[in-house]
Amino acid sequence: MTKQTNWKASYDVVVLGFGGAGATAARFAADNGAKVLLADIAPYGHEGGNTRYSAQLIGTGYDRKALKKYYEGLTRPMNLPEDMVNIYVDGMVNTPEYVKKYLDAEPVSFMKDFDMPYEAKAAACQEYPNLDGHKTYDYTMVHNGWFDAALWKILRQKVLDRKDKIDVWYDARALHLVQNPENKVIKGVQIIKDGQKINVLAKKGVILTTGGFENNKEMVQNYLGASKLTPLGTLYNKGDGIKMAEEVGAKMWHMWNYEALGFLHGLSFDTPEGERSQLFLEWPQLNHGSIFMIVADGKRYFDETEHDRHGHISDHDIWRVPKPYEKPYIVFDKAQYEDIHKGKIPYDEFDEKLIEADSIEELAKKINVDIDGLKEQVKIFNKAAENGKDIQFNRDPKSLRAFSDGPFYAIKMAYNVLNTQGGPEKDVKAEILDTNEQPIPHLYGAGELGGICANQYQGGGNLAECLIFGKIAGEQAASVDDEVSEAASDQYNDINELVDGNKIDDIKLAENQTLGSSDAGIGGKLVVRVTHANGKIQNVEIVQNHESEDIGKKALEEIPRRIVKANSTDVDAISGASATSRAIKEAVKNALKN
Repeated sequence: MTKQTNWKASYDVVVLGFGGAGATAARFAADNGAKVLLADIAPYGHEGGNTRYSAQLIGTGYDRKALKKYYEGLTRPMNLPEDMVNIYVDGMVNTPEYVKKYLDAEPVSFMKDFDMPYEAKAAACQEYPNLDGHKTYDYTMVHNGWFDAALWKILRQKVLDRKDKIDVWYDARALHLVQNPENKVIKGVQIIKDGQKINVLAKKGVILTTGGFENNKEMVQNYLGASKLTPLGTLYNKGDGIKMAEEVGAKMWHMWNYEALGFLHGLSFDTPEGERSQLFLEWPQLNHGSIFMIVADGKRYFDETEHDRHGHISDHDIWRVPKPYEKPYIVFDKAQYEDIHKGKIPYDEFDEKLIEADSIEELAKKINVDIDGLKEQVKIFNKAAENGKDIQFNRDPKSLRAFSDGPFYAIKMAYNVLNTQGGPEKDVKAEILDTNEQPIPHLYGAGELGGICANQYQGGGNLAECLIFGKIAGEQAASVDDEVSEAASDQYNDINELVDGNKIDDIKLAENQTLGSSDAGIGGKLVVRVTHANGKIQNVEIVQNHESEDIGKKALEEIPRRIVKANSTDVDAISGASATSRAIKEAVKNALKN
């Protein structure tokens, strides 16, 4: 006889992971009559998964036939079930209607409306022009802007609007699914919350939207073949959904596939483990001139100026993220150093991380790469610059300049990861499949956890997937009629930690102080208290914020100081924290208006 679980909370549907897919699944489950628990491992203000940090661009297509051909080309030579491709393509064709109907936003076309030269937009949007059907592809935006969390904030608000039907738990890490050993039905989930192991009954189903495994070093090594990858997005995707799905017999797919981003094919400046990396989409002084990338043998291994596709670069007849080597370094000479410093340096720690040497031999010793290899590489590169022909990687001759005399410089780089695609396979109803390709009863999935991308990735695809399969998963789970009927306590029911971020009535003000707020940040409403007298801004205090604890924290500390020093909001943003910087400046402006 099956042992009765000690259930301490009871819901119709439990959604694990409060990112784009989780917010969508919870919303649609609630709209279909379910009482929902939405639990996330992150603390309040840091939920959102990779959706929060993404460019906010949703994959769209206008010609269904052409779009299907394009996605079949992206997947080839891998295989995807045709019914899954059909559901996905249909969803992307309907994206503008979805945005209008369900997100209450006026859809904006990236290709038609975004302020950027057409050629640059095409390169950013239609990433694989060699494939049939690419011209139909577009991005839908919820307003005319990107990298500003606009989509994420709408999805979060849709959950907030349903607080009577959706409870939200933060700092709540799901550990195990509870499965009936006889009929394999998923009955609920065990969650660690406030140091307690809480068994939560899910009468209709559990939806896994926990994202990928980019912050799980063991999984990165086992599945991606990299010793370390630095995340560009959330720090809370730890592969928990994969572990839980494995325990109940789920079939995995696409475990090897991941995406990177940046102007050097998925390379960022070396970042301590456990911190987010800064993203640079363009910095020509780092790939044009007397400068190149090397690894441990002192040799180059790609065209530094090539336009990559979410980190993927051409590898003969297919596109792949470059193999992650142990010692990636940018190497350059004094002339390049001077060129770099003539312009704006968007990375605040650039100079402090530079390694300088008077000779190539000394530089090779300092960075512990092969001395003869680096010396030979400089000779080969100089000859390429002289002849106007890069025989190694066919780099544009206009981007080549021979190395001059020392000093010489190097800076350590690291391989970044935007997101992983692997996880439990699902079907057209978002049901997670077992190893016999049969649905595991009452278990659903959406988003990057088991993403549909099987090979070459096209931007906007994962956000589209979050919206398409998040909606399907929420609706399907809410419609389950063979509910689990077991006795359960309501000890942990009706706890809801989601707040609207507007509770500032208790902030005290002196005579020369005013409050100002802005919604331009990544985490929602940011509030400042500004002290001003005799035409001078004397102090700027951040009294409420929900920004990231890493790069965003630096902006919270530095931007107020810059504003006071300049007596103006016209100050430079912190690199990598433009949204937070923008929100602080806007909030101060609003305070001064008051």
